[in-house]
Amino acid sequence: MSTPAPTLPEFYESLRKTGLVRRLLELARDEDLGDGGDVTSLVTIPERQQGRAAIVARQPGVLAGLAVVPDVLAVFAPRCGFESKSSDGRPVATKAVVGVIDGPMREILAAERTLLNIVSRLSGVATRTAEFVTAMGPSKAKLCDTRKTTPGLRVLEKYAVRCGGGESHRLGLHDAVLIKDNHLSGVPVERLAAYVGEAARRARELRPSGLAFIEVEVDSLEQLAALLTIEPGLLDIVLLDNMSPIILHRAVEMRDAAGTRVLLEASGGVNLTTIRAIAATGVDRVSVGSLTHAAVSLDFGLDAIA
Repeated sequence: MSTPAPTLPEFYESLRKTGLVRRLLELARDEDLGDGGDVTSLVTIPERQQGRAAIVARQPGVLAGLAVVPDVLAVFAPRCGFESKSSDGRPVATKAVVGVIDGPMREILAAERTLLNIVSRLSGVATRTAEFVTAMGPSKAKLCDTRKTTPGLRVLEKYAVRCGGGESHRLGLHDAVLIKDNHLSGVPVERLAAYVGEAARRARELRPSGLAFIEVEVDSLEQLAALLTIEPGLLDIVLLDNMSPIILHRAVEMRDAAGTRVLLEASGGVNLTTIRAIAATGVDRVSVGSLTHAAVSLDFGLDAIA
């Protein structure tokens, strides 16, 4: 829980090692090039023609996705080189050149659309995340993403959230425990602590060193009060779902009075207008699904260099 967050390069490398980035790019290659390759380039570009092309921002925002470019080229254009002119997480201005590709022109054009789609999509997520960070204002709370991501793009979209100044929640169902309302259906408040405590013990036995955290979702202060009685060390985070700032502040007071180290996370109803008041209640984390599911791609182009 207290381990420092990895740097952006470290975080991307950890995601890359899952193999999911490579699988995604290979699927993108197969859906675009099929079995016949880029027919247009085959009939218009001489086989030995070399070229250079710049990745250019068409609008301002926060950059994300440059780290993925070498992996895109490895799949689509293995004989091409890449020179980065910026870095992920930095502001980008209109007309800024963020990188240059050189190599066989046919390969550059084969990689173009997938490369731009990734940089555009991830920069859109990073830009929206940065807007939420600014709107949140000075606060101890961390801004977290959720699993409301594009299927197949999750690890890259979570990387983009980090580029925008946010934090990664669990990567998936496999690396952390999040007991939600559907898991607790039919469990009365008076049995909640025992039920969750036993589930937490089983989880730690099942994955003694492989869990990011154990978290439980509640929608009432009565449920929170029950969870605050659980044996210390079993529960890491309580997710406070769809609670007003007034109720969230009361929840923080209850947690502090209990003398527990359990973190509190607010979620639900969080937007650019409400996040400042939510973060100001004293919660430790604020999770926002719209960082990813409502992000609009930033416009980038690939311009050939004469």
